[in-house]
Amino acid sequence: MSIVLVGLNHHTAPVALREQLTLTGCALRMALEELHIENASEAGAQQARAPGSPPVLREGVILSTCNRLEVYAVTDDAAHGWAEIARFLSRLQGISPAQLRLHLYRLADREAVTHLMRVAAGLDSMILGEPQILGQVGQAFHDAHAAGATGPILSHLFAEAVHAGKRARSETAISRHTTSVSHAAVLLAEAKLGDLSAARVVLVGSGEMAEQAARALQAHCAHDITCINRTYARAEALARRVGARARNWSSLAEALAQADVLLTATGAPHIVIDAGDVAAALPQREGRPLLIIDIAVPRDVDEAAGALPGVARYDIDDLQSAVDANLARRGTAVPQVEAIIDEEAVRFMEWLHSRQIVPVIADLRRQAEALARAEVEQALRRLEGLDAHGQEVVARMAHRIVRKLLHTPTVRLKALAESGNGYVYAHAMWELFDLGEREER
Repeated sequence: MSIVLVGLNHHTAPVALREQLTLTGCALRMALEELHIENASEAGAQQARAPGSPPVLREGVILSTCNRLEVYAVTDDAAHGWAEIARFLSRLQGISPAQLRLHLYRLADREAVTHLMRVAAGLDSMILGEPQILGQVGQAFHDAHAAGATGPILSHLFAEAVHAGKRARSETAISRHTTSVSHAAVLLAEAKLGDLSAARVVLVGSGEMAEQAARALQAHCAHDITCINRTYARAEALARRVGARARNWSSLAEALAQADVLLTATGAPHIVIDAGDVAAALPQREGRPLLIIDIAVPRDVDEAAGALPGVARYDIDDLQSAVDANLARRGTAVPQVEAIIDEEAVRFMEWLHSRQIVPVIADLRRQAEALARAEVEQALRRLEGLDAHGQEVVARMAHRIVRKLLHTPTVRLKALAESGNGYVYAHAMWELFDLGEREER
């Protein structure tokens, strides 16, 4: 029995291919059903398999994000499992197996377990330590479980992977220190102004970065946020989503006169606020300082505005140095995270190996003890007049013989299991000693 993984990610595949294979919502549910049902029917149709034999893939989970598509499965044979998953991925969007093969990675057992834990901990993300992936790992298992594709092994694996990811974030700095430019802009405003709860913030722009900045402002207790955009409807929509208020572009001069912070994040291809616009607002400000933070590329605010009296201007280059420094700080936590993952992977593999051999050891011991009891009872019936002490001696002798006979096979079986061969030897023991109906565990 093996845990296998076939996948592609931002390291191995271009974005165009990743976009083709992104699975969400209904498409993900259908893919999970296809992975589970098709493999069951295909395996049953193979003449080489005994009637009623289990499918090639016993369990499956699909982890799909914008940067990766990975299929985790439990299978009797790693090579067959890899091949089946690769065929499944090829069928998803009609991509030729030859083209897909160039971008796939295949891992099994300890390597697959370690990889999933690295993913959950944020070590395999485009942005080191990014927090969203932990929730995505948990959601991937939830979706697979809802589709009936999971079983005891992947259930335990994904629970342990989430646990490892949480440990990494709580015990190390892997996810501390922001790497978001929008968040870095808000932290800069807080560093310059202190408490933002009374600050008047004008946010120019309505795209993703502007929304991230608005939510970061709220998280840092900024309550007075005005959204301005050349298209008023977009400013109004953003304001509604984040609980701010919207103003027309024609109100920009008035907003500049009132603001403590001007944060800009438009997608304009040129300057939208020049030094003259800022200079015109200064007389009405009566000497109050103005903090301008421009996170747009190209920049929104004329660089000359930073030379005006009472105006401090920062752009994305100023913030990027802080983001880079934070990434470096996160990087120092990688060895600690690797140690956590190694510890958790060892613990999981010990569980997996024991799961394969503990039942056969228990069944073998039960069978041997039952035979010993039967032989003792038969012997005692023939030994007429044997007192209680003598009967106890005979029973203990039989028990010791069973224990000593089973000691070496038990120790060897456990050792073989730790090397990854437990399932093969457990199956052999069941067959050799005729231990009865073997349940899939």
